[in-house]
Amino acid sequence: MRTARFRRTRRSGAVVVVSALALTALAACGTSSSDNGSGNPGSGSSDPAAPLDPKTKVTITIDCMPPAAKAAELKEWKEDVAAFHRIYPHVTIEGRSTPGQCLEPPRFTAMLKARSQPDVFYTYFTDLPQVLDNDGAEDITAYVNDKTVPALKDIDPDVLGSLKHDGKLYGLPTSNYTMGLLINRKLFRQAGLDPDNPPRTWEEVRTAAKKIAGLGNGIAGYGEYSAANTGGWHFTAQMYSRGGDVVDTSGKKAAFNNEIGKQVVSNLHAMRWEDDSMGKTQLLKWGDLQKQIATDKLGMFLAAPDDIAYMVQQLGASYDNFGMGPIPGERNTLAGGNNYMIKKGISADKIKAAVAWLNYKNLTVGKGQFDWARTKADQLPVGVPQPNFWLGESKKKDDAARLANATMPVANFRTFMDNPVPGKAEPPKAQELYKVLDNVMSGVLTDKDADLDKLLSTAEAQVNQVLAHQ
Repeated sequence: MRTARFRRTRRSGAVVVVSALALTALAACGTSSSDNGSGNPGSGSSDPAAPLDPKTKVTITIDCMPPAAKAAELKEWKEDVAAFHRIYPHVTIEGRSTPGQCLEPPRFTAMLKARSQPDVFYTYFTDLPQVLDNDGAEDITAYVNDKTVPALKDIDPDVLGSLKHDGKLYGLPTSNYTMGLLINRKLFRQAGLDPDNPPRTWEEVRTAAKKIAGLGNGIAGYGEYSAANTGGWHFTAQMYSRGGDVVDTSGKKAAFNNEIGKQVVSNLHAMRWEDDSMGKTQLLKWGDLQKQIATDKLGMFLAAPDDIAYMVQQLGASYDNFGMGPIPGERNTLAGGNNYMIKKGISADKIKAAVAWLNYKNLTVGKGQFDWARTKADQLPVGVPQPNFWLGESKKKDDAARLANATMPVANFRTFMDNPVPGKAEPPKAQELYKVLDNVMSGVLTDKDADLDKLLSTAEAQVNQVLAHQ
């Protein structure tokens, strides 16, 4: 869970403040004055399905503008605001940013309850129930079509589906991810393994982990989390990978205290205590495994592709040293992502302006976040397999542009890209369940004599209690 991981499963929301940098960006773009939230009377079209009229005068506040510490990202944000302003000269974009992480769970919850979110606010796919419980997001179904979002037909329907409730659309995606097996190519070669063919089954993972751990010098073959909700998150991913689940189809009962759950914990217990292939330091959380693999002390662990960019940019690792394969087992994989929602109750003109901005910034191949030539020129990573929610012609064009501007050896991730595994959303009340399931993972990995059946049955009772209070 890290900045990027916590970007993914949920956790967040920030009490946001208007940044002086945002105002600087606006001034540079020559943006117009505020409309006090009502839009210009008589401006635009009364038809919500019609695109935004360029003459519409309106101000919208946007969550998660890059902070000053992310100079390249902030530069690109300002460029996109300026380009958007050339199309819609009377729309004022007020960016808001928060130092550190964009979103944090307590602040997100407080923001929703206070109805203090910006007009366009950042969420994770798992946040929709909480947002709707607080009546926080506008139903934008009528505003989103192939005229307002021309590439709409090429957005993965599973990604859009995560933003729908009762057939109504409440957000537009920014990124998505599915988990796979991240490997250290150097250690694979040293252990006599083929880094271009990562393990595809959990049995193969166990065999490879023993060989890598056999290199000695404190090197672990395979790593797992067991603290700060990350252990439960990975337990869920492993259940999915074997065709299981943690909650039944009703969403009201635990579904992991069964043969598949026993396979997960038995395999981990054997790797930890019989094979000694998982290292002696446990109770690890997001960031720990990244540091281990980046310093050649870990052979592999479950991760999403953007971990790679984090390790290169923040930990000084090299892209050449990493590869990815699909999640072992390949029945399903844990999927997630982030998006923007639009605040309930704002004017129709503001909604149209918000959709137009999100379309330009996040949903247009070759522009905004998908301008890969610019990303490369700004020395930001290009070539990480995800986020990539495109299908059809949009996917062909975007994949070609990524490849042409890649700043990393994309062939290292070919096994992951060529063997997509069906993505499965996180369970209801995910963070509360993960906290319970941390106890299963920590018990398995810290106690050689752990009663595996009791760990599962105790967690089952606790999860049922959590689910009973939805």
